[in-house]
Amino acid sequence: MLARSARNVLATRPLKQLFRFRGCLVDQQQHRQHRPRGLATQSHHQLPASPDDKALVALFDQPSLSSSRSTFSHTGLFGHPSLTHPRSLVSLAESTLVRAQLLTNRILEAGNSQHELSQVVKNLDRLSDMLCGVIDLAELVRNAHPDRLWIEAANHAYETLCEFMNVLNTHTGLYTVLKTVLSDPTIFNSLNTEARQTALIFWHDFEKSAINLPPAQRNKFVSLSSDILVLGRQFLENANTARPPTSIKASDLAGLKDKGMGVRLKLQAHFTQRDLQVYPGSLQAQMIMRSAPNEEPRRRIYLAANSSTPDQIETLEALLRKRGELAQLVGSESFAHMSLDDKMAKNPDNVNNFLDALIDHTRPTARNALRTLAQRKQAHHGLDSPPVIQAWDRDFYCPPDLPAPPVPLPPLTLGTVFMGLSRLFRHLYGVSLRPVESASGELWHTDVQKLEVVDEEHGIIGWIYADLFARRGKPGGAAHYTVRCSRRTDEDDEANDGMLEGAELQIRESQDFEAVKRHRLPNQDGVFQLPLVVLLCEFARPTLSKGPTVLEWYEVQTLFHEMGHAMHSMLGRTEYQNVSGTRCATDFVELPSILMEHFLKSPAVLSLFEADETSKLRQIGNHHNDPCHAIDTYSQIMLAVVDQIYHSSTVLNRSFDSTEEFSRLHNTRGLIPHVPGTSFQTQFGHLFGYGATYYSYLFDRAIASRVWSKVFSQNPLDRELGEKYKREVLKWGGARDPWEMVSTLLHAPELQAGDAEAMREVGRWRIEDEVGNSGRH
Repeated sequence: MLARSARNVLATRPLKQLFRFRGCLVDQQQHRQHRPRGLATQSHHQLPASPDDKALVALFDQPSLSSSRSTFSHTGLFGHPSLTHPRSLVSLAESTLVRAQLLTNRILEAGNSQHELSQVVKNLDRLSDMLCGVIDLAELVRNAHPDRLWIEAANHAYETLCEFMNVLNTHTGLYTVLKTVLSDPTIFNSLNTEARQTALIFWHDFEKSAINLPPAQRNKFVSLSSDILVLGRQFLENANTARPPTSIKASDLAGLKDKGMGVRLKLQAHFTQRDLQVYPGSLQAQMIMRSAPNEEPRRRIYLAANSSTPDQIETLEALLRKRGELAQLVGSESFAHMSLDDKMAKNPDNVNNFLDALIDHTRPTARNALRTLAQRKQAHHGLDSPPVIQAWDRDFYCPPDLPAPPVPLPPLTLGTVFMGLSRLFRHLYGVSLRPVESASGELWHTDVQKLEVVDEEHGIIGWIYADLFARRGKPGGAAHYTVRCSRRTDEDDEANDGMLEGAELQIRESQDFEAVKRHRLPNQDGVFQLPLVVLLCEFARPTLSKGPTVLEWYEVQTLFHEMGHAMHSMLGRTEYQNVSGTRCATDFVELPSILMEHFLKSPAVLSLFEADETSKLRQIGNHHNDPCHAIDTYSQIMLAVVDQIYHSSTVLNRSFDSTEEFSRLHNTRGLIPHVPGTSFQTQFGHLFGYGATYYSYLFDRAIASRVWSKVFSQNPLDRELGEKYKREVLKWGGARDPWEMVSTLLHAPELQAGDAEAMREVGRWRIEDEVGNSGRH
């Protein structure tokens, strides 16, 4: 399709835990007080702090003292002079629509000229970029901007251009022209590899949109697609709806390990003379799940948290049925078959090959971990033999343990971590981060900081806008927004797009908007549209009284993950935006971000957080062994399996029951038995966004672990290795077969075919970060 915006926003990671309640964790300072045995330091002369390093620390740790705002220059959002007020975004959308229609007409008339046919792929990509450039910007604005008028304008722009995009995606005329190009050997052979890949993406996406069907069936496709969108929104609303409270007796709270809130809850029950009404997901519920020695209150909260109404179950099952009908309408056996044919996995059988191999590899470690929990429960209750671990036991017998670095570190401020990231990129790729002054009107909030991404050979290659602090109305979690993709622009041939009488000003407005994006890089041929991304996080804001933001270790991991996406966008230097950076296969896109987390295992990388990089820490032996990690990984595998079941042709059977399928899976292949009366699947929100591809995160974790151990682990700061990774993987975005990239990087020719055996092989690899120390090598 012309729209690739589905990959515009990349969340940190999909749901990892099925049975665990998230809540307040122990203070990380506990992990910093003593140096564990087996750790030593070794003198290692490296780089002194550069002016840019110091500027990064000051920018994020003392933003009020190191403001990079210009009081003399004025512009609009992201440096576009026209985007100074909400109405300007609506005007830009309307102007873009005029130019997009002109370019569409040009493509439709391409059959009259051999030269125009040779430009069709370029013009389709340009048309897509013209629309996505505004759609993706509007997506960021409507999620991050604090001003209601800007949000309303962004919603209008987004919906207006998406509506036109949907028309193009089922446009038989565009499909016919592209078919002519692909069937003409002279034209097709004249295209370079990247152009061919882009053309095939358009071709496959057109065919997924029922383009070959008679009008009545195409209309049904549109109707089903609309139904799926409506049901999907309703399903997500249901998934986020608070479950009803459950009554907990004060007597059930005897012996709570949490003395603070536990005492308050018991006093509340005593003075009110009523049972406590505890809402699932609340701090009280999380505290009880972690701290109540008595099983009964934990069981009651678990049941309440995993309950569903019949309407909620019916919404999910209707969504799954509609997806199955849509797939069969376009000739696919199931929605999974339709979704996977352009992914690394290719088909559901291959996904199951991967998951089956992963289950066989992970089950022994996970079962050992479960035995550890059973022994803890046995000791707790004074039983003669280990009892069965139930779903409500998970949090109690796996007390929260804050992730900790592999070596003791001083408190890591946000500025220190950005300095370490910049130094890491300089070592690996010759690229660094540099604070840059922003003009008045360029940013949507005073929290936002602008960074230049600077290549030592080519100069500025892109920008990162960091919106990192929590605030009211801002989305929770962390995400990477691709506001602008890389694309070569000097061969656009805009002069032949045509002109519409009376629309000259609108055409100029759209052209001026795009002109801001274009740059000629030193030592590189061509003019490029440089990438621009936004990172959204929800860290605590630094204050004068408390000082800089100090990140917990899991927050450092989150920032490294998101910067992995950002560097994929920055270094993915392609001529076509449809294959730029993170616009690649869903089951490949998380590889660079997960690999970035692995770099935090290395004491050599952690030494980059030191002001002068004067010491290199060295780790001997294992630092941490938490049996619950293996249980969490196995639970995520079960979610990936149920995602495949729910998107198979089984959903079209009249007897299909999503709860029964979920129960059967966990009672036959799971670790912890399914609890009768529960239906967690209505809260598994990723079934909508990740439909049939939830395995992707596990898949990329396996590949990232392999790349780390085989390529980087011994020398993670080596420029030659970094350049190899950039050359073989990052620069290609989605323009090259991912299997080819991985097989070349790992010197593993057996993977290149990307067949069933290749999927099984990846499933046999160790997911080192989760299966426990027994699985490390």
